[in-house]
Amino acid sequence: MYCKALGWLVIPLLVVLLAACGDRMELHRALSEQDANEVLAELASKHIDAQKRLDKTGVSVLVPTQDISRAVRALEAVGLPRQSRSSLGDVFRKEGVISSPLEERARYIYALSQELEQTLSQIDGVIVARVHVVLPERIAPGEPVQPASAAVFIKHSADFDPDSVRPRIQRMVASSIPGMANANQQKLAVVFVPAQNFKELEDNVALGPFTMTRERLEFWQWIAAICAIGVLLLFAGLLALNPAWRQRLAGRVKSGASPASDPQ
Repeated sequence: MYCKALGWLVIPLLVVLLAACGDRMELHRALSEQDANEVLAELASKHIDAQKRLDKTGVSVLVPTQDISRAVRALEAVGLPRQSRSSLGDVFRKEGVISSPLEERARYIYALSQELEQTLSQIDGVIVARVHVVLPERIAPGEPVQPASAAVFIKHSADFDPDSVRPRIQRMVASSIPGMANANQQKLAVVFVPAQNFKELEDNVALGPFTMTRERLEFWQWIAAICAIGVLLLFAGLLALNPAWRQRLAGRVKSGASPASDPQ
């Protein structure tokens, strides 16, 4: 009888723990294996228990429901998953369709921007890189050709030094765009924006007069659950070691009385 009473105490606690562990939401889908691994590694560094799931379209990343907000902000702070970009070969793939000169020019500008963004993204500390390219163009017959220009946007991490990297970025972009090798420096704008630190965005939970991060709250919740299970196991061990107490408890349970009312 005492085992039955103990079971009614343990089963609800286990159900709650299993439900908390199994409640997950899909954070990203159709990722490559490399992108999914980078996402999992970053979330693990933030103590977020993420999992991979293989689908027909690629790899999906699942996170606990209560961590979905933290996971989104953590990945945004480091620019993950990385944006997929088209190469020159992808944009100008032979498909047997004749394009107009305007379409070919637009496709070339897009492909050139994608290539530059991909190269800039390989620099250590660069989270997001965007490049907007304007090629030399004659607006109307007889008018002078408008020079090429470019605008570069770099979102970087906190330890990134824009002043040391700016000249190299300017040289690389100017050398990669037709008509910009000897162009005025005003035709090439490079803007650096620091990424917001994820630690500044951590959730704080108020518990009466105390405040703690959600991560620390979850830690203490798990400690409380483990302690509760330990107390129940200790109680079961005491019942097993003390036959007289076990018999009295069984009699109380059978009669419907509370074990706590047993006189000493």
